[in-house]
Amino acid sequence: MAAMPSKVNDQIPRSIMLLCLGTATVLVLSQWGGVTERFTPKPIGIVRAERKRQLKSEKTQAEAAMPKPTQVSQPASVSTSPKTDVRLVVNLSDRRVYLYKAAKLQTSYPLAVAQAGWETPTGTFQILNMERDPTWIHPITGVSVPPGVDNPLGVAWIGFWTDGDTEIGFHGTNQEELIGEAVSHGCLRMRNADIEALYAQVSTGTPVVVEP
Repeated sequence: MAAMPSKVNDQIPRSIMLLCLGTATVLVLSQWGGVTERFTPKPIGIVRAERKRQLKSEKTQAEAAMPKPTQVSQPASVSTSPKTDVRLVVNLSDRRVYLYKAAKLQTSYPLAVAQAGWETPTGTFQILNMERDPTWIHPITGVSVPPGVDNPLGVAWIGFWTDGDTEIGFHGTNQEELIGEAVSHGCLRMRNADIEALYAQVSTGTPVVVEP
């Protein structure tokens, strides 16, 4: 059998080498395509949208796990009286208190009002406390005066204003001759018989309107 030419023998290994190189190149390109497909970054808008949905889901789950707040009712102020149709209107200029029931004037009583520098506060208030035969405590000396004919508060007290320290209200007097004058230190003095009558017609929570 005749031997193959040396030129042909040299071409065979070269062809095999080229074939292997081509195959390797195809494999590398194929793998690189898979890598780039796996690691190609998503557009920023898509990432933000997905993150927003994730945060919303986390917030919803957190809110669902939180205990619901307990509803607390507001504390009531001074309890209204059963005499809700009664209203007192004080006219400092007239020096009288007018009692209305169901918007109709029932009666009025004369007052001794405050002297200059000790004016009674004006506005809308309500009766805060009531007391029969109160004890009076001197604001300067602190001396207590028990109920009786010498007590400056007379036979009854009906308070409607306070600043937490001082109180102002209607009360009787041991000097009825001064009714109609401007002599008090902010309170509204009444004849003892009149404040007894007023006391029976009002209660805690009754509105009090004080006009100049």
